[in-house]
Amino acid sequence: MNMKKKLIILLAMALVFSGCQDFLSPADENNRGLDDIYGDAAFAEGLLLNGYVRLPSGSYSFNDVATDDAVTNDGNNQYLSMATGQWSAMNNPMEEWSSGFAAIQYLNRILKETDKVDWATTGEYTKEMFNDRTKGEAYGLRALFMYYLLQAHGGWTSDGRLLGVPILTEPLDAKSDFNLPRNTFEECVQQIYKDLDQAEKYLPLDFEDINSTSEIPDKYAGKTNVSDYNRVFGAYNRQRLTARIVKAIRARVSILAASPAFNQGTTVKWSDAADDAAKVLDLIGGVSGMASNGGSWYAKSNSGEIDGLSAGANPAEVLWRTNVSDENTLESDNYPPSLYGEGRVNPTQNLVNAFPMANGYPITDAASGYDPNNPYANRDPRLNKYVVVNGSSEGPGGSTVYTEVGKTDDGLDAISTSTRTGYYMRKLLREDVNLDPVNTNTQKHYVARIRYTEIFLDYAEAANEAWGPDGEGTHGYSARDVIAALRERAGISQPDDYLASISTKEDMRKLIHNERRLELCFEGFRFWDLRRWKESITDPAQGVRITNGNFQFSTVEKRQYSDYMYYGPIPYNEILKANNLEQNAGW
Repeated sequence: MNMKKKLIILLAMALVFSGCQDFLSPADENNRGLDDIYGDAAFAEGLLLNGYVRLPSGSYSFNDVATDDAVTNDGNNQYLSMATGQWSAMNNPMEEWSSGFAAIQYLNRILKETDKVDWATTGEYTKEMFNDRTKGEAYGLRALFMYYLLQAHGGWTSDGRLLGVPILTEPLDAKSDFNLPRNTFEECVQQIYKDLDQAEKYLPLDFEDINSTSEIPDKYAGKTNVSDYNRVFGAYNRQRLTARIVKAIRARVSILAASPAFNQGTTVKWSDAADDAAKVLDLIGGVSGMASNGGSWYAKSNSGEIDGLSAGANPAEVLWRTNVSDENTLESDNYPPSLYGEGRVNPTQNLVNAFPMANGYPITDAASGYDPNNPYANRDPRLNKYVVVNGSSEGPGGSTVYTEVGKTDDGLDAISTSTRTGYYMRKLLREDVNLDPVNTNTQKHYVARIRYTEIFLDYAEAANEAWGPDGEGTHGYSARDVIAALRERAGISQPDDYLASISTKEDMRKLIHNERRLELCFEGFRFWDLRRWKESITDPAQGVRITNGNFQFSTVEKRQYSDYMYYGPIPYNEILKANNLEQNAGW
């Protein structure tokens, strides 16, 4: 029974144990009690799987529409409301509090009880190995949820303290004290590191089958055999948490803590963040291990790789992903009207302007060769891969999409499902999906929870801040090396004269931030990146109106954020319940 099938048992777990639905409100009692888990391994595993099912990385949020990268034509979109002045402690689409603490409650319960569970009745040392694996996954998932909580709710109080969230390492019950104060951000970060250390101690680097007893780790050598080891730690369990994924989570935590928004309240240094990212990258050979198709792992051109993935296996770009499924939801939501789509996510002119020319120079640089009368010519190839512009071809038949006013329903503001900016999103879509009602099809998709490109960009950012553009630390490659490889992979003309012209940390920082913006667009990073960098969050979303070949640029949507909104709020209802909880400044 694979993980997806095991999730069925969650239907029986919805109200099990106190505090799981809301960490401040005990849930109703179910008919099955705690004692049932000790002799029923599947029931016990439901506690752990509740952590997996609550991960927010199982789908694309497209919270990019709350930034300067995109808007949406969906008037009911929660991120649109948020970005245009309705974000509050009572209305927070970015809230992770309820789900995060519910998951942590389940994980704390399984960590407390797992030693008592009869995980296996057959096999050599299998009960003990299942117990170890459960602990490793639970510690790692608890750390990941704490990261999401810190990202969404960590912040400075009005009296100048950087706080995180309450640290919970024991399951709560009806007799527990729910009126808990927030721990400091630093204490939360250190707790995450402790949990990640524990997770690495129990988990293999990857879940892969072994072929001989010599490959059994020392911890289990002489206690089990190949068959039983593979039963617990073999390839059948791919896409569960591993030590490799744990290392990547650590890199995420460190880059967050070292960033300008938080580093005055933590002890995490940029060099720490660089080292943590490098520990992941060194496993694939550093820069030489960068996947050649890493910028378009989802695309039709890589359909053979997607369609041909063996059970649980990853392509070279992807470190952790969801299950593969046959669907066309992304295309239905984001194709333009002429392809029977809703055109929901509309890239901004801001984002389009961020793509350099093919020679690598920003369009504002005199050496770029940018022609404002022919703005899409000779651009960085990523622009055409990620954004549909006027005259682009898209869809299974390569239809031409005209965003110019007055030509088709794909034109600016033509109908309710038309673009509001003059652009449509292309990234993440498989263009062999056909939505024509006469010949509709589906194709295989998955969501990349963590890509290696993200970790490369983490390293480049941290290494530049720690050691400058060319400093290598102890890893043998620099921020410049990483950015050079990413830009060459993207199709920037070589030699990359613009990159070669950059000599200062400050200029390299601007380039790294921009490369991150391009490489990770529409994957839910921009909202958090702007805030942790303390860069402008109020730049209005711009668009283009094309009429008879003339280009007119204007503001499509203003961003109504205040300075205190670099940090999200503690939910208002939680503040009402627990007077020991302090709100972040401004909320």
